[in-house]
Amino acid sequence: RDLHYPLRRQRQMCIRDSPTEGPCDIYDSANTPCVAAHSTVRALYRQYNGPLYQVKRTNDNATLDVGVLFPGGPANSKAQDNFCGRFECVIQRIYDQSSKGNHLSTAPAGGAVRHPDRGVNATRDKQMIGGYPVYGAFFEGDMGYRNDYTSGIAKRDEPESLYMVVNGRHYNGGCCFDYGNAETNNDDDGAGTMEAIYWGNCGVWGRGSGDGPWVMADLENGLWAGNEKYNPNNKPVIANYVTAMVKGRSGGFTLKGGNAQSGRLSTLFDGERPNGYNPMKKQGAIILGIGGDNSNGAVGTFYEGVMTSGYSSDTTDDAVQANIIEAGYGH
Repeated sequence: RDLHYPLRRQRQMCIRDSPTEGPCDIYDSANTPCVAAHSTVRALYRQYNGPLYQVKRTNDNATLDVGVLFPGGPANSKAQDNFCGRFECVIQRIYDQSSKGNHLSTAPAGGAVRHPDRGVNATRDKQMIGGYPVYGAFFEGDMGYRNDYTSGIAKRDEPESLYMVVNGRHYNGGCCFDYGNAETNNDDDGAGTMEAIYWGNCGVWGRGSGDGPWVMADLENGLWAGNEKYNPNNKPVIANYVTAMVKGRSGGFTLKGGNAQSGRLSTLFDGERPNGYNPMKKQGAIILGIGGDNSNGAVGTFYEGVMTSGYSSDTTDDAVQANIIEAGYGH
């Protein structure tokens, strides 16, 4: 054991060295397996023991893969602290924990912003999860990640389920703090070519009730809180940490959201696609922190996210939310 950890933490590590199931174990057992699993704070499989993300030290461009403290456990933030020291570090890659290898690297130029995006500051957002210090991915604008050459991600009208856990107090009305399915050419290819989770209070294309922030679906050429421009049933999610979920099926989609520290998910919308979005024309790239055309004016903080093959059941969604709560965000 690391002698720098206090005795209480060492005892906790002994208890938790036998990992509980992760959200991707839940999805896999429900026959809606993860095809992308990204996190800077924890393993998303019971037995995952690989790298979570890669940091680059800006003074000499040296890199370090940051892994987990034990299989199925939290990020080893102490390794990052020792590596970065007094120098700035940025996250330049977030590894896919699934078997598909859908890793996210800093995003290239796109149709909206014609220069590559920056990586986030690796030490900007220090949090606790389950009693361990970890770092979130803190987006401050002009930052984003992408993979245009993926494996197993839904295309065209294929079903999929997505969730992400974000900081509920960090958002804006910029476009677009997304995680999910996007165009492979980094451009706006029209309605239905995206299916991503959006978090923020942008009300330009669509909105829920109040002033936000809302969980919405970025389906390209529109942020949708339902299948109309205004959905009064999509209420703002007010919490320190938020679980945001989008599920797409042939002919329809579902939005869910809730407090990532307690309680159940609320269904914010479940119904048909908006006019002009059926059938979908998904292309299967993955984005984080940006829109499909590399619009990168949004801010937000990402902790974990998953994309599956198939439309998950409500029972599975509830089990995933319970797992997120059990992880202990903010504790």
